[in-house]
Amino acid sequence: MKKMHKVLVLLAFVGLVSCTEDIVIDVEDGDPMVGVEASFTDELKHHEAILSYTAEFYNQDEVKMVSGATVYVTDGVDTIYYYEDETQAGHYFTELVAGKKNTLYRLCVEIPEPDGTKQQLFAESMMPNNVESIDSLVVKHFNGGNDSVPTMFLFDTIEWLYPYFMSLPDPSIIYMPIIAINDSVLSDTLTQRMVIPVGGYAGYYINGPEMQAANKEIPIAYFRRSQLHDGDTLHAELCSISADYLYFVYSLMASSGSNPMLGAPANVSTNIQPEGEGVGWFFTASVVKGETVFRK
Repeated sequence: MKKMHKVLVLLAFVGLVSCTEDIVIDVEDGDPMVGVEASFTDELKHHEAILSYTAEFYNQDEVKMVSGATVYVTDGVDTIYYYEDETQAGHYFTELVAGKKNTLYRLCVEIPEPDGTKQQLFAESMMPNNVESIDSLVVKHFNGGNDSVPTMFLFDTIEWLYPYFMSLPDPSIIYMPIIAINDSVLSDTLTQRMVIPVGGYAGYYINGPEMQAANKEIPIAYFRRSQLHDGDTLHAELCSISADYLYFVYSLMASSGSNPMLGAPANVSTNIQPEGEGVGWFFTASVVKGETVFRK
């Protein structure tokens, strides 16, 4: 009887497995839109804009890039053009140029149509202010009384990176750190980055004596100890971003993933206009940098 019982259980399990089938959700198709991923900062560098077309939900083909567009930013006085890279379709770069803090920039994209007209897209972004410099970066163990840090990382194998600088009095300042070990960027996609609203600590010396006394220190990165080796150089960029761009990053995080049954709808916010013709974001940022050498 026991053997027969096992056989029946096995047959029932096989039956359940054999009844599974792929669930295909009927997603309404729409006209392709232009995807825009463009930035302009106060760094002296080649700024980039990436243009592509959106595709159907189940499309497995290679992303179609937008070539031959005219792309530029303007502050109403100066106009800076992005030129398409000859080796990468849809990737546009400026000459070496730096933007200016507290300046409103307008991105303009003109795409030739087969009938001789041009599709015109635009977006605006105010480049936020930023501190002049980071005084220092310190790698240290987690402070157990620090309630600014998620408790899920309370492990002895974690090291934290803390910046020290005098914050601006503006409580709307928001920082998006970009961290690298030597020449390897740790957060090369938006959904991997920390975003730090300064809020009530505007005007404080960040991670200074007052914040330490209140157990309110603010780290900008964490590392597994196995990631760090004696002599490694840790680079940190503090990008000051707008609140609108913060919400865009949050909406990306909420909509990331490939399972439509478990994820949120992918109606990510956009500042690309006219509405319904473009998606993505044009953002400006001011950037300060610092680095330190890790010693065990």
